[in-house]
Amino acid sequence: MVRVTDAKYHWYDLLAGFAEKPDIRDPIGRYMRRMQFELDATSEHNHLFFAVTRPRVRFDIAGALQWGFFSLKLTLPLLLGAEQTKDSITVELKVPFAATMKKPSVTLTENFISLNWGGLVEVFSVHDLLMTYAHTLKLPSKVAYVGRTRDPEGRLGKGRLPAMHKVRAQFGEHYDTLLLVIGTEVEVSCAEGDPAGHDVNQHPQAADALHAERVDMIEAALIRYFEGSAPRFHGTEERQQRSERITAVQAANHLVQYTIDLELPDTGFYNYLSSEFVTSAKRHLLSCFVADGKAQVAPMPLPTPLKGSKA
Repeated sequence: MVRVTDAKYHWYDLLAGFAEKPDIRDPIGRYMRRMQFELDATSEHNHLFFAVTRPRVRFDIAGALQWGFFSLKLTLPLLLGAEQTKDSITVELKVPFAATMKKPSVTLTENFISLNWGGLVEVFSVHDLLMTYAHTLKLPSKVAYVGRTRDPEGRLGKGRLPAMHKVRAQFGEHYDTLLLVIGTEVEVSCAEGDPAGHDVNQHPQAADALHAERVDMIEAALIRYFEGSAPRFHGTEERQQRSERITAVQAANHLVQYTIDLELPDTGFYNYLSSEFVTSAKRHLLSCFVADGKAQVAPMPLPTPLKGSKA
């Protein structure tokens, strides 16, 4: 059984459109630099990521901000989609510990809101707010590409990954492209026990190789599920190499079947995923196996929640 242990979104368009290093003296620059550092760190690890597209959304800098009476409720104007349809989102701010003002001064750009509380400045992207605060906007998250973060060149954090260029070119400027980086845990059920617990796999290099094999299997299944049988953003050579790897892993481990339970923790209102081939859902339970060098995937019915528990 494969489960998601952690998940985090990053707005890839901001990185891909930023030619120079952000100015860390500026609050938005610090936000950008922090995102780059986080993605640079993933390049040293075998994590999986999804390229997730959503209809374009921006703050309407020509619109009016509205404060609630005697409260920190703030209504922000939005522009949605290619038509730039006017809409809004209402958020209820919380006074941070270091604030010296009861109500912040607000600065809007198309992509960011800056809240100056006197003692500090908070910065949020428009997607941060939509992820955090409840709203009724119908903006589906669609997986366009599944990849892995490990890359000695660290191209993901620099906005230079060729596959991501292709995704952005395919969907154009009327869609936003986000990265969803996930961590996973694997629970093995077999008579010999989990190979990760065997002495031979305690050495860091052996443990890393075992983890890479498992990521290969998970990645292959998720590509098949979200991108279909002919994924357009994965080249022929890449697909052939993956086929050889998962066939070898299957044979070496006598792997019959594996299950992926894809549910995103800590992603707020961005916890639903869909694709061209997959209906939107906040949980995807998949039965997977390898046949003819390819991952085969079948959706499984979700278990019925116990009475008194949350669905």
